[in-house]
Amino acid sequence: MTQELSDLRNSILEQRYTDALAIVDELEGMSKKAILRQIKSFLKILLIHLIKNQIEKRLTNSWVASIRNAVREIKEVNIKENKKSYYINQDEWENLIEEEVIEDAIADASLEVLNGKYNQFELADIIDRTELIQTALQFLLLTYIYSAKELPKVVAETLTQLLDSDLNP
Repeated sequence: MTQELSDLRNSILEQRYTDALAIVDELEGMSKKAILRQIKSFLKILLIHLIKNQIEKRLTNSWVASIRNAVREIKEVNIKENKKSYYINQDEWENLIEEEVIEDAIADASLEVLNGKYNQFELADIIDRTELIQTALQFLLLTYIYSAKELPKVVAETLTQLLDSDLNP
């Protein structure tokens, strides 16, 4: 990015505005790509812990903290600078999960679920994908409804419901 900024400065100083605008577009694209990569990373963490919860029927304190932090970070990173629009809209999450994130989450979760009892293919066969995606979407929807200040409490309440459903199948 340092090279791009240097090229941008030179283009402006030399009054090559078309070149400068092309560099700005490139920088915007790089920035958006980095933000989407960050969102996918937090989404994968959320899915991994939801997979572990689904299979093991429990929630550890560290899983709760990871889910809470992933949801909070997704909210923070997903909102654009104008504070009125998002990089990923509500109706885009399911496709993102199914097309880009779920398989990596399953692979990583397979190393942890029941101490690695299942390989990623076995785990993929036994998880309820529909339930997993719906639970993830439930948490993601909270990021659009609640403020950053309210979100941790609402996530904690939602986790309590998740834990209650595990105890009463």
